[in-house]
Amino acid sequence: MAIDRTPVLKRCRSLNMEPMYLGVNKKSKRKAKNANRKISEYGLQLREKQKAKFIYGVQEKPFRNLFAKAEKMQGTAGPNLMTLLELRLDNVIFRMGFARTRREARQVVDHKHVLVNGKCVNIPSYRVNAGDKIEIREKSKSLQRFKDIVEANGGIAVPAWLESNSETLSGTVVTKPEREQIDVPVNETLIVELYSK
Repeated sequence: MAIDRTPVLKRCRSLNMEPMYLGVNKKSKRKAKNANRKISEYGLQLREKQKAKFIYGVQEKPFRNLFAKAEKMQGTAGPNLMTLLELRLDNVIFRMGFARTRREARQVVDHKHVLVNGKCVNIPSYRVNAGDKIEIREKSKSLQRFKDIVEANGGIAVPAWLESNSETLSGTVVTKPEREQIDVPVNETLIVELYSK
């Protein structure tokens, strides 16, 4: 499995985005080397795609497969793609506040701490549906790690399309998220333009 080992702040600088969208509370005082350079139209489209891939921790092939699925769905491909990315299990765990970052959420899922509708799921890219009940398994709830996470994520707002209970470490997917409910700084129309060439 390919892993992106680029330092987070360095990657955020190059993509011209805030680290807080990844759940990272650090800030970089440096500027990107090519900050003032003019970017071509293709460069802008590529940057948006890289931004989406980096935020959600998805590699090129799965990302392209998701885009193909989004095109086949009803509606516009761009918002559909963002909805599919949001419905990944690792992202839902992060959004519910059971992990500090999406990378940590991915690890939580990988290590079999998560139950979806009572069944253990260890696939971070697993797509959840409206009505699915997601919880941290009983054995894992007493771990110090989850106590620390709940303490750190105390003030984090859970999106309206999710319900979360930090005391029982469980939650429900109420509905599929609309594009307006997704607070990710990605212009998906540029991604659609890039793939439609």
